Amino acid sequence: MNFQPVILWTDALIFLLLAGVLALAWVIRRQEHLCAPWRSVAQRPMAMGAAMVLVVFVVIGLLDSLHYRPKLEDSPPDKPQYAVEVLSAFDAFVEPLRSRTEKTYSAPLAIQLYAKEFVERDGVTVREYPRLLYGGAHLADAGAHRADLVQRTSTGVLHGLLASVTLVLALGLWQARRRRMSLAAWFASAWRGQVGWPVRTVVAVLASALVMAGILLQLAPAYHVFGTDKVGQDVLYITLKSIRTGLVIGTLTTLVTLPLAIGLGIAAGYFRGWVDDVIQYIYTVLNSIPGVLLIAAAVLIVQVYIESNPELFDTAAARADIRLLALCLIMGVTSWTGLARLLRGESLKLRTLDYVEAARAFGVSHSRIIRRHIFPNVFHLVLIAVVLDFSGLVLAEAVLSYVGVGVDPSMYSWGNMINGARLELAREPVVWWQLGAAFIFMFTLVLAANLFADGVRDAFDPRGGGRR
Repeated sequence: MNFQPVILWTDALIFLLLAGVLALAWVIRRQEHLCAPWRSVAQRPMAMGAAMVLVVFVVIGLLDSLHYRPKLEDSPPDKPQYAVEVLSAFDAFVEPLRSRTEKTYSAPLAIQLYAKEFVERDGVTVREYPRLLYGGAHLADAGAHRADLVQRTSTGVLHGLLASVTLVLALGLWQARRRRMSLAAWFASAWRGQVGWPVRTVVAVLASALVMAGILLQLAPAYHVFGTDKVGQDVLYITLKSIRTGLVIGTLTTLVTLPLAIGLGIAAGYFRGWVDDVIQYIYTVLNSIPGVLLIAAAVLIVQVYIESNPELFDTAAARADIRLLALCLIMGVTSWTGLARLLRGESLKLRTLDYVEAARAFGVSHSRIIRRHIFPNVFHLVLIAVVLDFSGLVLAEAVLSYVGVGVDPSMYSWGNMINGARLELAREPVVWWQLGAAFIFMFTLVLAANLFADGVRDAFDPRGGGRR
């Protein structure tokens, strides 16, 4: 084999979570009362558009979770040896972005370095902006830079529009054939919003995404779209690699939060008495301790353990991954109290209802009552809290990395990008594009998560009245 598969802890948990989501979707699809709220979510334009954006981020994150170590070129066939560096399937797809490293800073879409240097020309030492090794290297004349950008952008827009039209026509033919109607009739129904799902929103988001992808596919091979950082690495590549970190923080932390919040919250509300007192005491004490201090202490302990046992982590990626996993664990342990309080209050109300009282009177066990009557009636609160907390966890990673107690400094993350941009904003001239790129991608992910969360909340909240 030309590569050696590498399974990190977070990789295994991510795909385990993906399998769980797919299994849950299969169960929901087979039961109408579970499928109806999700059908309502799919009929909301903002939620549907946000879901499409989230799918793009998730696909990038999954590709970046397929890790491997490439085989060394001079490795003997009988005893293959592999590189120490751990790459991913996403790295293989964007290999030019990863490997094209400049000397130092360069502005977005530039063909020269951002700072002047002394260079020798015709036997004379002059101070000027040197040309980049890769950005705009195909241009023999620097004067053709602007025209080349316009031409590549126009070509990308055209390709994106053509791809959009092709996919929309294919979608229309499939739907028209399925509904046994003409293509024109289906498009007319779709434009009037009579097909059961927001076609106009889906087409608009799809066209926008394909146009942006077309532009990037035209510009990225020839230029650094978001410039380069201090060591000359492409900022677009760093930003895309940071997507996985944000998704891991938002999803794996939830895996830790949910069992604690659901188990302790329902137990406190259902059993009351001393059980309620003990659980309330636990989360009251936990809330009284600053979360940043707990996270900093946990990260420090993990760092000391890693340095004391270097033989357990054969690569830098493994060391960074175990620190990321520890961060997810400690953030999950410190962020379950809000949902637990909400579930406690709801369980206190549900345990007094007639059907729960009747079940207890007939001798039904507590575990069966909780499983059949309490949990199904608070599940909508759990789901709403999960989708609402996701964006908060992504932002929390950025803040924690900024103050130095987040992910490993060697790991790609938006928090580390913002932390690095802190010094870049103080230099002259100002290097703003690393902060700008992190802000754009983080803003897009958080906004999409919030819009999707609003749609889920409105569909699952029984007091929402089915508003759209």
